[in-house]
Amino acid sequence: MAGRRQRLRRGLARTLALLALPVLAALILDRRFPLPLPDPQRGATLVLARDGTPLRAFADADGVWRYPSAPEQVSPLYLQALLGYEDRWFWKHPGVNPVALARAAWQWLRHGRIVSGGSTLSMQVARILDPVPRTPLGKLRQMLRALQLEAHLSKRQILTLYLDHAPFGGTLEGVEAASWAYLGKPARRLSRAEAALLAVLPQAPSELRPDRHPQAARAARDKVLARMRTLGVWTPEQVASARQEPVLARSLRPPLSAALLAQRLHAARPQARRIVTTLDAELQRAVEARVGDYLARLPEHTSAALLVVDNATLEARVYVGSGAFGDEARLGHVDMVDAPRSPGSTLKPFLYGLALDDGLIHSESLLVDAPQDFGGYRPGNFDEAYAGPVSAAEALQRSLNVPAVDLLDRVGPSRFVARLANAGLRLRLPDGDGPNLSIVLGGAGATLEELVGAYTALAEDGVAGTPRYTADAPRRRRRLLSPGAAWIVRAILEANPRPGYSPGEFDLSARTRVAWKTGTSYGYRDAWAIGATHRWTVGVWIGRPDGTPMPGQYGAVTALPLLFQVVDMLPQPPRRLLPEPPPATVRMVDVCWPLGLAFDPAQPQLCRRHRRAWTLNGVVPPTFAERDGGNWNAGALALRVDVAGRRLSAGCRAPHERVTAIARWPALATPWLGVAERRRSALPPLAPGCPADALDEAAPLHIDGVQPGATLARAPGADRPAQIALRALGAQGEVLWLLNGRLAGRSEGAAPITLALAEPGEQTLTALSRRGAYAQVRFEVLR
Repeated sequence: MAGRRQRLRRGLARTLALLALPVLAALILDRRFPLPLPDPQRGATLVLARDGTPLRAFADADGVWRYPSAPEQVSPLYLQALLGYEDRWFWKHPGVNPVALARAAWQWLRHGRIVSGGSTLSMQVARILDPVPRTPLGKLRQMLRALQLEAHLSKRQILTLYLDHAPFGGTLEGVEAASWAYLGKPARRLSRAEAALLAVLPQAPSELRPDRHPQAARAARDKVLARMRTLGVWTPEQVASARQEPVLARSLRPPLSAALLAQRLHAARPQARRIVTTLDAELQRAVEARVGDYLARLPEHTSAALLVVDNATLEARVYVGSGAFGDEARLGHVDMVDAPRSPGSTLKPFLYGLALDDGLIHSESLLVDAPQDFGGYRPGNFDEAYAGPVSAAEALQRSLNVPAVDLLDRVGPSRFVARLANAGLRLRLPDGDGPNLSIVLGGAGATLEELVGAYTALAEDGVAGTPRYTADAPRRRRRLLSPGAAWIVRAILEANPRPGYSPGEFDLSARTRVAWKTGTSYGYRDAWAIGATHRWTVGVWIGRPDGTPMPGQYGAVTALPLLFQVVDMLPQPPRRLLPEPPPATVRMVDVCWPLGLAFDPAQPQLCRRHRRAWTLNGVVPPTFAERDGGNWNAGALALRVDVAGRRLSAGCRAPHERVTAIARWPALATPWLGVAERRRSALPPLAPGCPADALDEAAPLHIDGVQPGATLARAPGADRPAQIALRALGAQGEVLWLLNGRLAGRSEGAAPITLALAEPGEQTLTALSRRGAYAQVRFEVLR
């Protein structure tokens, strides 16, 4: 009995040893030949729009296009077709299906060819990961790899490997890449016919490519549809409907939208396999097409950049870094959204906003657009003309340079630059230069991205931000202006009519209100247009990336039309078509020129021109004093006059004298005033016997060289325009010569100057001294 038990124990031990040997061998082989799983840190990178639409794919080191996917991200119809046609028992078998293998072997022996495959989906994944020859030994190795896969991975993980790595022809791998490349849609939106096509395509990707062999692809697809009907997965009606769909496929091409943003994000996150942006795919494609069509009308080598940002979230919805990505002639590889360029006049709204916050101006403050000298810096306007007395709102809308430089001089260039930098707009100054007065006219560098972020402050109560391109990007916001100043600047810019639309000419109540501003850099190198609506801020740059000039191209003509085209493409809430009410710190006040103060009913004679002004925090600042100390005079001047209205100087007395007051215009504005306004603002003459006082105006000038009403013409047979030799008699110091409001030349004292008269017609010539004395004459030039 004891011997029998001992024999049983020895037999059981040998049996367990025999059973353990395969397990031990499997463990050794598993350790010796580990699964060649793909490295999750390597592979293609896909940059997506916010709805999952691919924008651009970056191939892996082998040049393969593969878009990461998962079972939940593809259509259930595709999973039904795939498993129904390839492996119905996928969720139950251990990696190998003996019944399927036996059936495939019997059919091969009976027919002498392969009728149906016996490979499971796990075996197909094993073959993808570890390619083997189509031999009996190769098939055995494939089965062993499939068992190894099932031992290490879940069914979902194995299915995901197939979805990501199945071959679909060319350099395409994975169902998501195939769906976009062939069908132009995500795999989650496949129809039954499309699902059947993509389910069978990996069986023979070269022979069944729908872009090259549509008939073969259709036959294979219909075979899958028949199988799905036989299995009862899809109804006969569903299959019949699917068979009616034609096999239409695009030529293989990877997505290429927002290419430069995708490149920028990929460089920042080289290890990321999926980067989801904030862009709107449909809007991005539409705007890219619009920009391409628009550039076709501009000079060669011209590029463009455009950025659309949601004001509330700072998320970018459109990013066009180049007008034609990949176009060598246009330097299409240069991202001009992120390239520093001269911003031209686009900084002016922030300067006027800071001046409002400082209490220096209100919306209708009287500024003087006339030739001025700021410590040796003499700015001129874009059109080389001057407008004389203008309101702050008009100066901003017309982008006049002299008033802007005057304001910057009072705000302070260093403070202005620091305030912009704090809000995220960092100006790049030339090497060795500090903040100076030229920056407000474009004498520094800024990027379109920073400018758009700053302009969002006009719609966000004065708080600027940094545009965001991914949902996980931090929200960076900094205050740039007070809510009241931002509202006033926005109201001023919104009131500027679109080019070609005169006020009252068309009913624009249904058009989106846009606070817009243009800019042009020195030498016509950069044309800008930036606009803010309640919901969006849109920025446009047009120029040549290499910085060469584009003569005749500037912001209002070149960039602004494209801005409005894009604004009109954007969704806008209808309730925001009307102006927003002002904040509590803003109110409208009746003000008077030339003093700039609120209307005083007790002194109506001081109000030469009535204006309705937006004021901030109840402050109504007066018109700026004359910058030149020698030219200064009080705006409101109280005088003693006799009964005849003649001025009494100090120590001079007259019976029944009285005190009166006059409002005086800035001296440099005088040449632009009408005769009546000049007369009302002029000092009364001194009464007889009264000594002269310091109130006497500067000695008058006289223009010598042309008579009022004269008619001039070029010499007979001359090719050059008519010329005229002039002198300003009675002048001391520098004299500025303005022809039809444009600066035509400078002279010193009574020194002669020669001017060319190139334009025919009526001419107005003004000689203006730095102290405000002037002379003016009108004449005509014949053709």
